[in-house]
Formats: sequence, structure tokens, C-alpha cells
Amino acid sequence: MAEKILEMRNVTKRFGKLVANRSVNFDLERGEVHALLGENGAGKTTLMNCLYGIYNPEEGEILLHGKPLKLSNPKDAIAHNIGMVHQHFMLVPPLTVLQNIVLGQECRITPMNLSRARAQVEELCEKYHFQLELDTKVADLSVGAQQRVELVKALYRGADILILDEPTAVLTPPEVEGLFEILQQFVSMGKSIIIISHKLWEVKRISNRVTVLRSGEAVSTVMTKDVEEADLAAMMVGKRVSLEYEKTPVTTAQNILELKDVCAKGAHLASSLKHVSMHIREGEVLGIAGVDGNGQLELSEVIMGLLPTQSGSVYYRGEEITKMPTRKRIEQGFAHIPEERMTQGLVMNFSASENMIINCYDRPPFTKNHLFNSRQVKENGKKLVEEYDVRPRDPDALARSFSGGNQQKIIIAREFAQDPRLVVAVQPTRGLDIGASDFVHQKLLEQKEKGAGVLLISADLDEVLAVSDRVLVINEGEIMGEFVPGEIDYTEIGLMMGGTKRTNSKAGETA
Repeated sequence: MAEKILEMRNVTKRFGKLVANRSVNFDLERGEVHALLGENGAGKTTLMNCLYGIYNPEEGEILLHGKPLKLSNPKDAIAHNIGMVHQHFMLVPPLTVLQNIVLGQECRITPMNLSRARAQVEELCEKYHFQLELDTKVADLSVGAQQRVELVKALYRGADILILDEPTAVLTPPEVEGLFEILQQFVSMGKSIIIISHKLWEVKRISNRVTVLRSGEAVSTVMTKDVEEADLAAMMVGKRVSLEYEKTPVTTAQNILELKDVCAKGAHLASSLKHVSMHIREGEVLGIAGVDGNGQLELSEVIMGLLPTQSGSVYYRGEEITKMPTRKRIEQGFAHIPEERMTQGLVMNFSASENMIINCYDRPPFTKNHLFNSRQVKENGKKLVEEYDVRPRDPDALARSFSGGNQQKIIIAREFAQDPRLVVAVQPTRGLDIGASDFVHQKLLEQKEKGAGVLLISADLDEVLAVSDRVLVINEGEIMGEFVPGEIDYTEIGLMMGGTKRTNSKAGETA
């Protein structure tokens, strides 16, 4: 019989009138990976924040090795060898990788002498096959590399129980496999992992058991090998969900957007755009596939006017807009779902209603004759939280109080409420569960049906293939090839993602 090392008994956590967790029971065995599933807002992260000492539950108890565990803050959790890697990383961008890893642990080493810490961190990196440049500033790292820093930081602090909140949301398929190898090595040493994930195939691939939360309550705990993905999805959302979409054919040759021989400088050489030519037709979803950090973000910023081109031209509906300001592009029908919803997509201390009019606050009906109409803002917010199923249904709540999936819905509601002609969606379902992802995909396809052009940039290859009419693969800022989903296999796609050009590609041609 497996040794039970952790128990959460009848844990209840409230935020005012909102009950985030209601009498939740959860346990963890030595040497297992226990997955926690549920829709965004189901209470998964809140429950784990109680275990990590960020929140104090109003009711229930936590037992570690059979003894009551009292946690006042994360420092207490770390002292009991509990580590957590959050969905939104807790790193200090101006500091180096090494400085971030040892931050808060300085008393364990000789003051102002990091040589011993460096040796320990290098040993951990070698042991778990992490590739990190310890003297690089975190601000200069890709999102995937930042996550590896968080993992090493938890291991450096001696974690025997590791909580991972959506750990694969920012990783490419090869990086996911690398992470899984690390986690398997971790549990083989008798340590234990709690993993929050919205990707069902990953849960099936890596976990031993699954606990499903719905509306703050634990509805089931099952052995992973005894259930299918469809069963888990149904337990999560209370109904059957399919991520296979019927897409109407693109019937027009009219381009909504065209890039001709565009070059632009990114933060790193690999992210700089190099002679990119591409087009998006009206009523088409164009997917961009590739390893994160290979120019995808820069491509979206060039299109939105946030990054200047060094050479080449950008055309919108046949007219050159290469130097058109971002604000003017938005007024012309551009919609933007940015990669980082918390820092780029929302003002976290603004309400949902206020965030929903940021791109049009100075136009009717919100501003008329230079007078701002707050009543219209609230009415608009109330309408959109209903239409886009934002939970809780409180348009006056601050954006920071919503879960990640509902924050994304606020952004999508704002952008799509303006009936855009061009949608630039960057990692639109990153960190979202299966139900929320399906919602986002349906909304993107609705824009396609209305005749808008949609650019879908995602590190999730399955998402790109499921939603796109046509796909371009990008590597180190260059287009490697073009294909229609279903016409080539994963091997050929992987070669392009790795830098091999498809010889018969038509990526650079326009319709």
C-alpha cells in the first residue's frame, strides 16, 4: 500500500461571499503525480495556494506525514519542503538566473559570495538536464526558459512535494517531453508532484491519479489509467466537449492583410523577422506554428504597429499601412489578443467593465461631446459578461480578481465587441482549461464566419492544426513552409519547426 504523505481534509476557502473551495478532500502519495483538473475558476489554484501558505482556509485541516500542518505564509511551506511553480512566474526580471534562484535563501551561503550557490545550482541543472545560462538576466529569457528557472528554484529550496500550476502552458511539444522526463526522474527518487493542467492528454501521459474540481468542490478522484480523456472532460465541465471543428472553406481570394519582404529587429537574433512575406484572406484562419521565441511575437507586433519594420511593407485591404500608428489600426478594424494578458491585455486595477472599453472609451456611446458616460460603460460590461460567460458575473469586480480564463474572456469580449476585420490572437488559450479553450476557439471561428481574417499564433501545435485553414511554420524569424492541416504529418512539421525549409512550400506567395 502506498504511503500517504499529505492530506487536505474538508478544506473551505472563501473570498467574501464567494466560496472558492467547499469542503475539499485531497491526498498525495509518495512517489506519485496527482493531477488536479477543473475549469478556470473551479478552485484548483486556490486550493494549492492554501497548501503553499498563500491563503489560510476558514475550515478544514492539512496533514503532512499524519501530523497537522499550520502554514502562515509560503516560507512555512518551503520550510516543510513544499515548493510551488505558479502559472504566472514569481521572478525578478532585472536579476540574473542565479540571483533569482537564490533570492530569499541568502542566509544559507556566505554573504556576497555566490560561488557555493552557483556550484549547487549547476549540479541541479546537470542532474535534471536543465539548459540555463546562470548569468543571463531573466528579462532576456524566453517564457519557457523562465519556467525552467522556477523549477530549479523550487528544487534548490529542497522541495519534496512540488506543486506545478499549468506547467506546460508555455512549452513546445519537445519541451513538454523534456519536462516529463524531469518529473519522472523526480518521482523515481520518492518525491511527489501535484500538477494542475488543462491538457487531458498530458494528464493521461504523466499522472497516476486525477482529482476533478467543479465549482469549488471535488467531484471525483480516479486512477488515471481507468478513465478516458472524454470522461475527464465531461467530469470537468459537466458535459461532453469536442475540440474537433467543422470549418467552412475559404471562398475568397481577397487579402485582408499582406506582408511583403518584411524585416524587423527582435530582442534576440532568433526572434528578428527576416524577409517575411505572407498574406491572410478574408474569412480565413491563418495559423503560425513554431518553437516559442522564433519571431512569433515580433510578427504580431509588426502587424499591430507596435514594432517598426526595418524594411519591407505591410498592406491592409490593399493599402500600405507600414507606418500607420497602432491606434489608427485599431480604428481601422484590428483586434489584438496579446500574449501576456496580465501585463499587456488588462489593467489589473480596473474593473471588468472599464477593461472592456479601453480600446474605444473615447467614442460613442461611451464618450459623446467630450463627456464620458459611466452608465453606458456599466451597461456594456453587464451585457458582455453575460454574452461571453465571464465568471463571476460581476462587471464591477477588478480584473485581478478573475481567474486566468475569465481574464482572457474579458479581453476577447472587448476586442470582438467592435466587429473587427482582422484578429491577431497570440497564445489565446495559454493556461486555459478545455472548456475555456473550446469557448475561445468557437469565438475565433465566429469571427472567421463573419468574414474577418484571423491570425492565430500558438505554441500549441494541436490548437493550430484544429482551428486553422492554413498554417505557416516559423523558425528564427523566417518562414519555413506552408501547409494545409491534414496534408502532411507531424514529422515534416517538426522538421520545419527545427529549421528545415519545405521545398514545395508556397508560403511566400500571395493569393
